[in-house]
Amino acid sequence: MRRFRPIVNLVLVLGASMYFASTVVAQGRSLVSSERLILGTESNRSASVRTGDVDGDGDLDVVVANGRHWPQQNFLFLNQGKAKFSVMRPLGQDRRTTYACELADLDGDGDLDIVTGNDMSRGQLFINDGDGNFLVDSEFGAVSSVRSVTLADVDGDGDIDILATSRSQPNRIYINDGFAKLSDGPIFGKMNDSTIDVAVADVNNDGHQDLLLANRDGQQNELLLGVGNLKFAAANALGNNKDQTRAIATADMDGDGNLDCVFGNIGQPNRILFGDGKGGFPDSVSFANPDSQTYSVSVADMDNDGVMDVVIGNANQPNGVFFNNGDGRNFRELAFGDPVAATYAVTVGDLDGDGFADIVVANSARTNRVFLSRPQRAPAVEQ
Repeated sequence: MRRFRPIVNLVLVLGASMYFASTVVAQGRSLVSSERLILGTESNRSASVRTGDVDGDGDLDVVVANGRHWPQQNFLFLNQGKAKFSVMRPLGQDRRTTYACELADLDGDGDLDIVTGNDMSRGQLFINDGDGNFLVDSEFGAVSSVRSVTLADVDGDGDIDILATSRSQPNRIYINDGFAKLSDGPIFGKMNDSTIDVAVADVNNDGHQDLLLANRDGQQNELLLGVGNLKFAAANALGNNKDQTRAIATADMDGDGNLDCVFGNIGQPNRILFGDGKGGFPDSVSFANPDSQTYSVSVADMDNDGVMDVVIGNANQPNGVFFNNGDGRNFRELAFGDPVAATYAVTVGDLDGDGFADIVVANSARTNRVFLSRPQRAPAVEQ
């Protein structure tokens, strides 16, 4: 296992409750935020954030899931262009204990629908009318300690299914009939897994979707290799049994054509496991803080150099962008955000239409914020 040190480690130190126009820089790209780049003024217990063009106007909108263990309202923020989020809509009438939100076209009509996963409350499916207006179409699943929902075509029939993970309770797949009508599918993992996140990918290149489980509470992370017909082979250990993992993502980090796995850990360094294309992960590298408190991981090409970078959201530590030098083992680190916030989720997307991915963070008990990617420049001065 290899370790690396960041070439750049710039921390934007922020006030406990608010901060103004600011820029952090790392070799060619900077991240810019200001008081105009917050999503509303509320400080909810936000747990998830996702982007997608829900109203069909060509720019990315933002969905924020709030509550965690306490019922709160979820919200949709409509982008008026150039990352101007001046329209905010409640999502649904209920206030629920929402941990997760995801977007995909579940009913096959060409627009994005929304799925929410709730702690000790049934999940909800919101159907889009095409203009960014949503009605609750159905509830799904039993009452459970849901921590994440992942949307993917697990059964290979061409539509999007739902995977819901729960802490210390069974994880389950919900099968879509192609028209957003869901039925209970199989349980995956152990009955008492504390699965906080799951990635869906074909890591052994056999044409079947595999499941990579991020487990905490001292449980081993696991790989479930798909064998078809929603069946999975016996679990393989993924990583080591010391990982306390809250987030997982897959991407080809080293450019060898095989999918790798990125772990976001708490109490240990984060790790990248390098896949061999056959379902094995024989090599790894650790990154970020030796005592990482990473709650969320996203992978994207943040500087448009053709290789995948890593964005992490942390609790009581600055968040970070890790710019990949191409081999997946050496990175430039750009730290950003409030170092005392609990960032439960990060998501990336080009919010201002300049061709570079930006970042949105979901903070618990602090305002949620947009960070725009800009060319390297001197720190901005508030006007």
